[in-house]
Amino acid sequence: MKLTTIIGIAILFFVFGCNQNETESDAFGNFEATEYMISAENSGKILSLDINEGDVFSEATQVGLIDTTQLYLQREQLKSQKRAVGSGVKNILSRIAVYQEQISILKKDKTRIDKMFADGAATSKEVDDVNGGILLTQKQIQAVRTENAKVLGELESIDRKIESLNDLIGKSKIYVPQSATVLEKYHEEFEMVNVGTPLFKLADLRTLDLRVYISGNQLASFKIGQEVDVLIDENSNENKTLAGKIIWVSSQSEFTPKIIQTKKERVKLVYALKVKVKNDGRLKIGMPGEIRFK
Repeated sequence: MKLTTIIGIAILFFVFGCNQNETESDAFGNFEATEYMISAENSGKILSLDINEGDVFSEATQVGLIDTTQLYLQREQLKSQKRAVGSGVKNILSRIAVYQEQISILKKDKTRIDKMFADGAATSKEVDDVNGGILLTQKQIQAVRTENAKVLGELESIDRKIESLNDLIGKSKIYVPQSATVLEKYHEEFEMVNVGTPLFKLADLRTLDLRVYISGNQLASFKIGQEVDVLIDENSNENKTLAGKIIWVSSQSEFTPKIIQTKKERVKLVYALKVKVKNDGRLKIGMPGEIRFK
């Protein structure tokens, strides 16, 4: 047998074997992760942003700061204003104490005059005068308390403004909020940003989801929570098998995505399905993968 014939037969067996391996898989797709953007919550100059693309964080971490100088000065101004208003409150409270002491004295006079009036030793005018004095002093206390309520309201308003500034100062700190990997970074130190400006993109890559598509006649082959084998390319000739678990299936059908199916199969209706896979460092967003039902 000629050498070229032998090589040709070998290639046919190889292709046939590869096709068989490919047809053993029940579905094909690509890995994805939930990506989210961290944006500026305050406007100003970025004083620090200590992250780089590819950095991995295992917990919530402060990674940057937006300039808070003006916010700090505004807060100090409000604190001074609060102290000035507070001194006025002390003056009002001392006035109330004086009026209350006057009422105490007038009530003692009233007790004595009422007794004298009963004995005929005091006139009705004297009784009216002491009662009028008590009533007038009580009204003066009420007026002072009304004034005090206004000042206390001003103090409360200042407190709310200080809390608002404290919140803005807190939001000037830039955080990675949880375990995540930095996918993209959009700004550097000393750049100016506004509220809502995207700073960097994150995703938790400890686990990834393999989104695959299955036909309607495969729906009976699995259930949510079922474990499946996930295959990725180990090299040009071999696959690596990982453990996966089905976590979601689409509630309605859709057309097969063009990027992963032949032209003939694009017209078929399929169901999207997600398989969660623990990432040992091999998996990347967009990497192709396959699944096999156990």
